[in-house]
Amino acid sequence: MSEKLKECFKEGLKGERHKGLKKIAVNTDRVKGHLEKAIHNLKAMTAFKEIGFSDWSASAAFYCLYHCLLALIAKEGYESRNQICTFALIEDMIEKGKVSLTKEDLKEIFDKDVTIDLEHSNKILDLRENWQYSTKTALEDEEFLELKDRVKNLFDKMRKDIER
Repeated sequence: MSEKLKECFKEGLKGERHKGLKKIAVNTDRVKGHLEKAIHNLKAMTAFKEIGFSDWSASAAFYCLYHCLLALIAKEGYESRNQICTFALIEDMIEKGKVSLTKEDLKEIFDKDVTIDLEHSNKILDLRENWQYSTKTALEDEEFLELKDRVKNLFDKMRKDIER
């Protein structure tokens, strides 16, 4: 277990908001709920584009995938209260062969090694942050379609793991 994961579990024991990881009983309703929320956010991406709020599509894209990640960890009996801890646990699950997701797939969503020039990063988390805090209000059609394709491919891959 990585030092980061050890730290995340230690923080999770404190029970503070947005802190750490907790071991919980596997709850299929929780897993199903996260998957349903992911589907909801996937649909929201397109709905935001259709009503002229495509800048919000980037946030919906990220949270679609993040809820898939939460479903994957819930299926293993974990709860996360921190995005970085979620990514660390998923990376550990990848290393242990518990999911078909690869480290390269995970880096599409978040890459812990990208620390400079985040404004030009194409990682989905960075896109969400850039669009959320930008003054721009619309993704170009090509940008939107590329983001949607990337998200749908990752969603489909994770959904198979969630449902098996």
